[in-house]
Amino acid sequence: MAKYLEFESMTEGLENKVIQDLKFRTGNFVWRIKFNVPLDPKTVNNVNLYVTSINLAPLRTSIRYNSMDNEIEIEPLEPYAQNESYVLNITTNVASLNGKHLAEPLQVQFKIE
Repeated sequence: MAKYLEFESMTEGLENKVIQDLKFRTGNFVWRIKFNVPLDPKTVNNVNLYVTSINLAPLRTSIRYNSMDNEIEIEPLEPYAQNESYVLNITTNVASLNGKHLAEPLQVQFKIE
């Protein structure tokens, strides 16, 4: 498979967990984030999960939570620009159904090639 995203940096420990599984090139790809426990749907929102440009300008996104698979989808409402860096942010405000929050914020800096 051809490389489409360049991962420029990420929170330590995510290196083996962030993978590319793209079938075709598009500037509107969807991030899918899998959790190992059910989440509190009230904590899955654009405040707790968001994408910014490298200069912190927010990108408009749609966020969906699939409770059957414990998976969040983050879809841009505008295409990513080629050769511009972005940061996917997941804050510690994301919580499980039993109220346990993420231990640390997670970030993945990426660029579309």
